[in-house]
Amino acid sequence: MSLDELRALIDRHARPDTTTAIDDVLISKVDRSDPPSASMSSTVVALIAQGEKRLALGDRVYDYRAGQYLVASVDLPVTGHFVGAAPERPALGFGLVLRPAAVAEVLLQADPGDVPRGVAGAPSALAVSDASAELLDAVVRLVRLLDHPRDRGVLAPLVRREILWRLLSGPQGGLVRQLGLADSSLSHVARAVRWIRDHYRESFRVEDVARLSGMSVSAFHRNFQAVTAMSPIQFQKQIRLQEARLLLATHPGDVTGVGHRVGYDSPSQFSREYRRQFGIPPSRDAALLVAVT
Repeated sequence: MSLDELRALIDRHARPDTTTAIDDVLISKVDRSDPPSASMSSTVVALIAQGEKRLALGDRVYDYRAGQYLVASVDLPVTGHFVGAAPERPALGFGLVLRPAAVAEVLLQADPGDVPRGVAGAPSALAVSDASAELLDAVVRLVRLLDHPRDRGVLAPLVRREILWRLLSGPQGGLVRQLGLADSSLSHVARAVRWIRDHYRESFRVEDVARLSGMSVSAFHRNFQAVTAMSPIQFQKQIRLQEARLLLATHPGDVTGVGHRVGYDSPSQFSREYRRQFGIPPSRDAALLVAVT
């Protein structure tokens, strides 16, 4: 029953973008299955009310469907698409942005023994689980507040906190818990991820980024790979190529310039790595991007 009501609520309130009148609450309605596309994940829990979605992170593939949720604990370059979405049966989804400060606040109020500690080391940044009846009920009550503007200011923060508690006390509690701990392995990797994203055009030494993140080089390599399914250099390459594709949509005639702007000194290397990532050379992809827009 909760899923049925959630589908009806999302179908009624979905807009062209995913934002809603409730802070940090996202809803989506997709009525076609486009080819997989690259994007950046965010720290979010994403629950499917109808349909199925597939995400790839490095060499890992995550499928989740109606009644399941995905936790993304770090902003990462992913490739994904909805499977089998159609106008007569669109994919419907709910998302809640996970704020480390909000997670930490809930952790402070919980008894230490009530929250899973998880395994040692850094977990993968993405994880999929079945939604419990209690979690589904809380999500429905939160989305239902879209129909009750007067109640949102008081009740929405309470229900958001309940959802965080359901996540913390659920099968992915260890992963969500690390998101709220300033000194967790996940937080150290997230610090490195942010630095590489902010400086993706620059060459760097892994030793320097490891020191910045507060880890030894060996621990950094191990934990970064565990979280992102990529090495730091592979991660930088993903960011560069995604940024290049965005730039090509507005500068289709300047392939060499775009490659240089995202950090490539060699046009041939840029073209080779772009083709390996997106399946076609940048000049051809640029023409297709312009045709679409």
